[in-house]
Amino acid sequence: MIKLRLKRMGAKKRPSYRIVAAEGTSPRDGRFIETLGYYDPLTDPATVRIDEARARHFLGNGAQPTDTVRDIFIRQGLIADPKKRPVAVEGETARVAPA
Repeated sequence: MIKLRLKRMGAKKRPSYRIVAAEGTSPRDGRFIETLGYYDPLTDPATVRIDEARARHFLGNGAQPTDTVRDIFIRQGLIADPKKRPVAVEGETARVAPA
């Protein structure tokens, strides 16, 4: 299975990460298929750059993001937040699945 996950880069005590698509059995910093972007948590605010078209391609083909990458994608608006419930717009009826 293809995973979208972080690959650690940077110096000791100064991590930065690349967001990569990799086979699930590959080591964390090992072989990967493609680099989708980068994430630097040490800047304020954290620096994130993602190739949205390629990320959507992999997600559409069944790739599974790790928890951290999923949170990054939610903050960037690439995937919907499953915790948020849709809000009804005035004049419309919202259909919400029971929780």
